[in-house]
Amino acid sequence: MRITHLLISLGFAALLMIGGTTAIPQGSLADDKTQQAKATFAGGCFWCMEEAYEKVEGVISVISGYTGGQLVNPTYEQVSAGATGHAESIEVLYDPNKVTYQHLLEVFWHNIDPTTPNAQFCDHGNQYRTAIFYHNETQKQLINESRHSMENSKSFPQPIVTEIVPASIFYPAEDYHQDFYKKNPVRYKFYKWNCGRSQRLEQLWGKG
Repeated sequence: MRITHLLISLGFAALLMIGGTTAIPQGSLADDKTQQAKATFAGGCFWCMEEAYEKVEGVISVISGYTGGQLVNPTYEQVSAGATGHAESIEVLYDPNKVTYQHLLEVFWHNIDPTTPNAQFCDHGNQYRTAIFYHNETQKQLINESRHSMENSKSFPQPIVTEIVPASIFYPAEDYHQDFYKKNPVRYKFYKWNCGRSQRLEQLWGKG
């Protein structure tokens, strides 16, 4: 995705809407007043993961960004070069009264290939690794339970290699990456099909 993203961003960034992106503060799983909770996932191309989660009822917002690395305030070019340690990720803000964390985990598994290390579909490098970043011990427990349940119910050709790691600072990606699938539907669909994402997901999980 690095080359595709760079070509698109260089060729079309000037045509996209310009606006600010605000990071969601790091904190507890839920706020009693607002009834909002946070989940963080890395599943390869964040454009595709953003699309998947924005369709889920109870999800309030989805932000594309970078997390899991060492560099402060990384740019897309730095992350896509593979030297920052960050993964392309999404941060999901959701209403726990309308959707459970367990359901968000199901959405995650069915939108990735959990058997491929340091790559997803046509995108290769540790910046495209799959990972679930837990914000507290409850999330960690639910993630492990979900993984064990999946391993017991489905046979994969290779072991599951998705990382389960503590959440760290999440850096929102540049504005032109946010809601890219809505802003540039033709280019997005071409990328997604050309990358083989839908085809591979159907092989792993069936149609649905």
